[in-house]
Amino acid sequence: MNNYVFTGAQILDGPATDIAIQDGKIVALGEDAKDFSGPRIDAGGLVALPGLVDLHCHLRQPGMDAAETVYTGTRAAAAGGYTCVYAMANTNPVGDNALVIEKVLDLGEAAGFVEVRPIGAVSKGLEGKSLSAMGSMAASRAKVRVFSDDGKCVSDSALMRRALEYAKGLDAVIAQHAQEPTLTATAQMNEGVVSGELGLAGWPAAAEESIIARDILLAKHLDARVHVCHLSTAGSVELVRWAKAQGIKITAEATPHHLSLSEELARTFDPRYKVNPPLRTQADIEAVRDGLADGTIDIVGTDHAPHPAATKECPWDEAAFGMTGLETALPIIIKTMVQTGRMNWADVARVLSYTPARIGSNPNQGLPIAVGNPANLALVDPTVVRVVNPDEQYTKSRNCPYIGMELPGQVMYTAYRGKLTVKAGKVQEDQQ
Repeated sequence: MNNYVFTGAQILDGPATDIAIQDGKIVALGEDAKDFSGPRIDAGGLVALPGLVDLHCHLRQPGMDAAETVYTGTRAAAAGGYTCVYAMANTNPVGDNALVIEKVLDLGEAAGFVEVRPIGAVSKGLEGKSLSAMGSMAASRAKVRVFSDDGKCVSDSALMRRALEYAKGLDAVIAQHAQEPTLTATAQMNEGVVSGELGLAGWPAAAEESIIARDILLAKHLDARVHVCHLSTAGSVELVRWAKAQGIKITAEATPHHLSLSEELARTFDPRYKVNPPLRTQADIEAVRDGLADGTIDIVGTDHAPHPAATKECPWDEAAFGMTGLETALPIIIKTMVQTGRMNWADVARVLSYTPARIGSNPNQGLPIAVGNPANLALVDPTVVRVVNPDEQYTKSRNCPYIGMELPGQVMYTAYRGKLTVKAGKVQEDQQ
């Protein structure tokens, strides 16, 4: 069904209205939609958001199909209200050339749930020694405009400088995984009182903040764009706030888990709570929430990092870093930012749709719900409260940190280019 009308939906913080969709576009709103001759979908009580855009996820394909595939990952994305995801390059083989990048692009188009924009690696093989084929990836069918070694930090200052220079020429951005490797060689969790009590090697805030500070200075020197992935400390928020005040071209993201979960969970030794960067203190969480609310932190990125059971159901120090997030991101933002009064629905659209699309240089996503724009939409029922059940999730892996928790909000419909990928809360499986 490609031509239809959502009736009575609340667009962001506005009044209830009708939204008519035809051939993948929004063709009428309000009174003008009432004469549209198509099926009616009752959207009373639902909040209509522009389709969500995730600038930071891991779809694991090619090479890591046991954890996730582009098909299962994008199915999970649709369930979470997303219509576009940017897939990190730490696959096997690494996405450091046009051949691999275009393969990911094609897998995304074949799945059909969301738009998949591949992220290119900064360095060959993610080894941090020499630049990848950035130019050919930018010129490929995938039109790569975001480069990152995420999972690893571009710690070599000279290489980072060259990457920023090259990216500037391509009108692209370098998304940095800020982790000074010599300070975190054996780290298992946040460095502090809890790590001392548990006897786990600590991960100092300075390991993140020192890289951010260096990259701020490089971005200023080159007038280039740098994006901070999964910012997690209060000090990092202050660094980004200072840099923006200087007019430096820096953007930053927070993850749902760094907005909601603290280092205290490490006391359970449940590897679901082992993540990179680590869960921090409650003071850090409050600083990240404030930074997201006041615009210091530009966006929310999920850092969706699925892992097979064998690498998570094991002792803490042997477990892989990472947790899933595509299906729970919006409920976490509702719980931590909307229900606490820090943000309204327009703010949610800003951090989960408009701005990530702008940072990722995507002209077809993150657009207002307006006549003539592509019909990329997420309609959410904010009154629903659900217990997170792994059996109801669409991602292939089960390393979700919120299993068993009550979270607010459910995506009832997702429209991608007008096609309903989610209907009545269920993913439509006939996209392939």
